[in-house]
Amino acid sequence: MLSTTSVMAQDGKPASKVQENTIEGLSFYPNPATGGKIYISTKSNEDKQITIFDVLGKKVLQTTLSSRELNISSLSPGIYLIKIEEGDASATRKLIVR
Repeated sequence: MLSTTSVMAQDGKPASKVQENTIEGLSFYPNPATGGKIYISTKSNEDKQITIFDVLGKKVLQTTLSSRELNISSLSPGIYLIKIEEGDASATRKLIVR
């Protein structure tokens, strides 16, 4: 008989998490989105860099948003990731388009 044993050691440190500098007061709606528009607001309401990715990670939309309204009518129905950057802060959320 042949037997193999695998031993794994743990160093006792917790798994490190990427700390995201989140955007204060961020809200975007509606989600799920219908009608080809979503509204993004934050506490400071500065210009925002918006990048939307499909589920395969392909960039499908990138723009700078100076108002609250974002036109997403070019997106097909599906699930996306929306990355919002404002100043030094950023946040990534799931966006559903119907």
